[in-house]
Amino acid sequence: MHSNPKISIITVSFNSQSTIKHTIQSVASQDYQNKEYILIDGASTDWTLDIISFLKDKINYFVSEKDNGIYDAMNKGIKVATGEIIGILNSDDFYYNNEVLSKVANIFEETDCDCLYGDLVYVDKGDARNIVRYWKSGEFSKKKLRMGWMLPHPTFFVKKEIYEKYGLYNIKLKTAADYEMILRLLHNGSIKVEYLPEILIKMRIGGESNSSFINRLKGNYEDNLAWDMNNLRKPPFIRFLKPLRKIKQFFKKPKIN
Repeated sequence: MHSNPKISIITVSFNSQSTIKHTIQSVASQDYQNKEYILIDGASTDWTLDIISFLKDKINYFVSEKDNGIYDAMNKGIKVATGEIIGILNSDDFYYNNEVLSKVANIFEETDCDCLYGDLVYVDKGDARNIVRYWKSGEFSKKKLRMGWMLPHPTFFVKKEIYEKYGLYNIKLKTAADYEMILRLLHNGSIKVEYLPEILIKMRIGGESNSSFINRLKGNYEDNLAWDMNNLRKPPFIRFLKPLRKIKQFFKKPKIN
């Protein structure tokens, strides 16, 4: 890949008044200049739109309209993105520091990979300085994927041409379309993957797939469905292996620079 590739960052929001300002500022503060910020709102009814309006000079593309769920909104963002590389930053997440996009661009330039991912920390919803869990991804392999391994989706950066070749998020899935995408690209696809062994994202505790017991059950069901959608034979006990791999996240501690 040529030097200084354009990176499009997509944020999907809905009633995110308590966190959206921090997320927008996190993107704006990145020292990498060749970036595009796309914000897709699902017709918020709280103060989210007012906050976005106040910070509109930091956003390149914005729309607020009803959608068919978070993955439908992500697809809208991917379609309008003009960057060669696309990353997705949730409306309650933020970058670990202001050098993340520069590091991502460097990896794409040096390796000409099709996608890359890194590490993530979960932080307390009320105090973002308090790290609750540490998701150290490690190197990818298909064998690990079949043993319940998963990369942190907010750290996932993909060339736009890969989405154009392999398709967008499957909106039939409500909590596991990101997992289905990983299976489609990394297991079935012939693409070059790179791992950046650094913390890229701080994620506030919560999230659509693990915010309630019902959603966790639904997510577990959809994880299994994702294998069927890709015509893959489900590994034995995959519904147990994937959640069990998360346990060590509570005991690992990152080295803070």
